[in-house]
Order: sequence, then C-alpha cells, then structure tokens
Amino acid sequence: MPRNGQGQYSKPPNTTAQPNTVIKSATFNAVVDDLVTDANNPRPITAGGTGANTVEGARSGLGLEKRTTYAVKSADYAVVAADNNAIHRFTADAVATLDAAATMGISWHYTVIADGGDVTLNPNASETIDGGAELIVPDGTSVFLVCDGTEFFTDRVLATLNEKADETDVGSFIDGGILSNNSGNPNTHIDIAPISVRSGALFVASASTVTKRLSGTFAAGTGNGGLDTGAVGANGTYFLYGLRKNSDRSFDAVFSTSPTIAGVNTTLLTGYTIVKCIGVVLTDGSSTIRPFTMNPQDDYTYTTPIKDAVNSPISATSALLTVTAPNGVKSKVKLRIQFTSAATTNAALVHDPAQGVLTAGIGNDGGISGAIQVAGNYAIGARDIWTNMSRQVRQVAGAGGNIWVWNDGFHFPCGRNA
Repeated sequence: MPRNGQGQYSKPPNTTAQPNTVIKSATFNAVVDDLVTDANNPRPITAGGTGANTVEGARSGLGLEKRTTYAVKSADYAVVAADNNAIHRFTADAVATLDAAATMGISWHYTVIADGGDVTLNPNASETIDGGAELIVPDGTSVFLVCDGTEFFTDRVLATLNEKADETDVGSFIDGGILSNNSGNPNTHIDIAPISVRSGALFVASASTVTKRLSGTFAAGTGNGGLDTGAVGANGTYFLYGLRKNSDRSFDAVFSTSPTIAGVNTTLLTGYTIVKCIGVVLTDGSSTIRPFTMNPQDDYTYTTPIKDAVNSPISATSALLTVTAPNGVKSKVKLRIQFTSAATTNAALVHDPAQGVLTAGIGNDGGISGAIQVAGNYAIGARDIWTNMSRQVRQVAGAGGNIWVWNDGFHFPCGRNA
C-alpha cells in the first residue's frame, strides 16, 4: 500500500486476523509481501521543511543535530528558536534581538559574524549574555552563543581578545591623538586625531577622528557634548580624558576642569572607564576655545601670541607673574620678553618658581634678557620656563624697570611618544 502524504504506512485491507480462526496463508503472505515491497521502494527526502520525508525530519527522527544554515544579514534582525545552529554574517551595523531563553531552550546555539559593522546582541527583557545586558560584536570579529534555557553564554573568545588588549606589560603611552580646533566650529569644538592610549591595564583606540563639543555636557559619540559637568567658563582650563566604553572597548573623550582622573565628575559616564589624560584646551575671556596648533611631544603653540604683561613694573624684589597656561598642573611656557629700565647695566630674570627666590644680575643669578647699557634702552630675550601649579612664573630685575611678556604656548606632558 502506498504511504500517505505524511509518510505513514497502512497495511493492505482485509488482512487483519480474527481471534480463534485459522490464519490463511494468502492473508498472512499479503501483509508480509506488502511490507517487503514498501521497504524496498525508494522514498525521496526533500531538502526543506520538517516533515518525515525531509532532511530535517529524518535527522530529528534519528536524534541528530539540525543541519547548520548560513545567511547574510544587512539590517536589524529578530533571532528566534528556528535559528538554532545558524550562522549569520552581518554586513552592516545591526541590532540582533534574541527571543526569550525559555523559548530558545537548552542547547540552542547561534553564531554571529560581524563583517562590515558592529552587531549588538540584545537579550529578551532582563536576560543576560555572559552576565551583561547586551553584547557588542565589533566589526571583524565573531561570537558563538549558547542558551541554557534561562540565560545566554558565549565561548569567551571575544572576551579573551579584549583581555589580551589589556595586558599590562607594555607600559603606558599615547600614540597620535593630536588635538586641533575644529574647522567648522573652532570656538566650541575640538578634533581628536586617530589615537591609541594605554594606561596600566587599560587600552583604547580610535582609527578615525573624533570631535567633542566643549560647550555641552557629555553625550556619547563624535560631534556631541564633551564636558563632564556644568557649563564652560571664561579663562578656564579643560583637561581632555580618553574614555573606553566597557561593552565594546570603543573610544570616546570627556573634558573636565580636574587635573586628575579622581576629580572627574562621572555622573554622565556610566558604562565608561577613564583611561588617561590625552590633552588640554584653554578658553579666553569670552569662554571660547583659544586657537592653537598642537605639535608632537605635547607641545602647544597659540595661533596668536598672548601678551601676559604689557609695560608691567618689575623690580629687584622677586614677584610671581601669572601667565596663560594650564591651571592645576606644571607646564613649560614659551616666553619672550622685552625689558626697559632707567638704570644702566640692568637685566631681567624670569624663572621657575620651584627655584625659590633668585636675584638678577651678572654677579648673581643672571638674566634672560640682554643687559641695559643705556638708560631707557630696550633688551629682549626668550626662554621656556616651568610654571607652578597656579600657572605662575617668577620675575625679578637688578633694578626697577618695566617688562613686556609674550606667551607663544606651552608644553604639557601627557605622555605622547610622537
């Protein structure tokens, strides 16, 4: 007898034996012959579907694993139980939302290949992947996911790669990350060139330029606000810190008036770790970013020299002079001076406050300007000088006079290799 559409066999009619009766050979042989014929008949198994006459039906009936399936995805995708043992290659940024773990069931598994964009795996409701609320598979990597009926777990290969990047035996450095005024919004935005940053066990990098806005509070992503708290102020110092997003190790940055990581306000930085200070910007009296050029080795040059003293009195009594430089840290300012005095054979000395109180003059601690030989003449000089933590240097002359000070920039050592 032929099988039905579901592949079920039925014996020939009128072949059922009755109790307490003689079994006829013809009836018995009819059933046996029919079974033999059926067993020897080829029954094609189709590739698709899940019925008995299909590959999957046959595999299921034998207790075998569902065959691996492969598909390309280029947009967000809802992952379901039928995707068990599937391999999906995502060719663009996408979000893959997982159905409930209970629906997926124990031993359900799934492979994601990120090949053209980052893929964010989002579990259902409060369920987790490796204990986290989501898992980001960065472009160029892959992950194997398995379900225990309650939560999801990975093979930890991605985590191992991330941990490998955090090896502590290669030191602390900044490579690249040169800062500049943004060409479109130079007064409010700072561009951060491609950068690699390490500090101890933390490493983060960006292969593209990231722009942050000083005049707005922090929001993730390039072009968005970058201030940790409050509003930008006049004549301020804003230290720029490299951030690493905990979920995918991506780079971002935040401005803060704090010269130390410990002082950065982290209210808006949930999900991020501060890696290292990568630079500093200063504002002017109008609360806009002073235009500058950043050179290798953490050297900053103002686009226009700043006059920190104009015909300012100077005498034989040592005094502190405030210059335009980062506040709260020591930096080396690039100063040029011009000095005049009614006295002859006079010199001016500007120096690091850490040297204490010095005395100007050839018979004492010298000077940084040429000596006045004729009363009322001018002498000039230049020197790079370390400030104190309050952006001050010391000035003193052999006798009374007046001084002009031009500031060409400063060197603030964040730790760049180049």
